[in-house]
This record gives sequence, structure tokens and C-alpha cells, in this order.
Amino acid sequence: MLRELTALYTYSYPRPAVSVDIVLVQKKDDDFQVLLIKRAKPPFQGSFALPGGFVNQEETLEQAAQRELWEETGLQNINLTQIHTFSDPDRDPRGRVISTAFGGIIEDKCEGNPQAGSDAAELGWFNLSNLPPLAFDHDVVIKFSVEKMNLIEL
Repeated sequence: MLRELTALYTYSYPRPAVSVDIVLVQKKDDDFQVLLIKRAKPPFQGSFALPGGFVNQEETLEQAAQRELWEETGLQNINLTQIHTFSDPDRDPRGRVISTAFGGIIEDKCEGNPQAGSDAAELGWFNLSNLPPLAFDHDVVIKFSVEKMNLIEL
């Protein structure tokens, strides 16, 4: 039924893509760390980024966040909370992409050992106080999310 209604209501104006980004944080010694992937594909191939990706047509934002986290890191059933939606028209070189960030805090190693998968060439935990250069606007996403999760002031 939904597909039939969708066919009736198609419009000629451009529509943005929708994506999710996951800011997964753990406490390590006296610092917090965020899980980053190294992108295996363009754009920003070889750069570090947050796990995430595009929302499929038949899934919710929450389902997309869990799926992308599993596909790119092998982690699943992580408690994620919606943080904020980022909508700068120039945030993605592929076109108009609106992304909703989800945040989660995990205990050190309690949720499993993340492994790079899908379009992630590798992954690692990085201290929030010493992040590598990031793809897209992920520096902005991390800063906002960390402040919203009341972890530290960056």
C-alpha cells in the first residue's frame, strides 16, 4: 500500500539523502575515546570518519544507526540515543545529505571487540583530545555530540 501511495505522490523537485552517524564513546584512563573508521571508498577515501551511512527506504533512523554500526564495526545491540540532526547543505560532496547523529557510551571492551567491515578499511579508538583530521563535518558532529552527552568541553 505504501509503495502505491508513494507512486501517486512523486514530485519533480530534488530531495535530499538521509544518513546517520554514530558517535560511540568509551572512557579510557583519564580521557574519552571515540570509535572511528578509515573510509575504504570515496569520498574521503583513506580519511577517518564516524561509522554511519545512508538510511534505507524501509527502515527507521534508529534501525539504520544499528545496521550501519554493525556493518562497519561488527558491534550490535548498543544503546544509542538520537543527539542532533546536521543539515548544512555543503556537508557532503556527493550532494544534499541530512544526517542524524546517534550517541552511545560503552564500557571498555564490554560490548565486544570492533572489527572493520563494509566500507571501513580499518577502525580504532581515538582520544577526543587528539583526533586525526576527519571526513565530512565529523569534527563538528563529534564536538556537538560530546557536549550534548555531557562528557567534556572541547
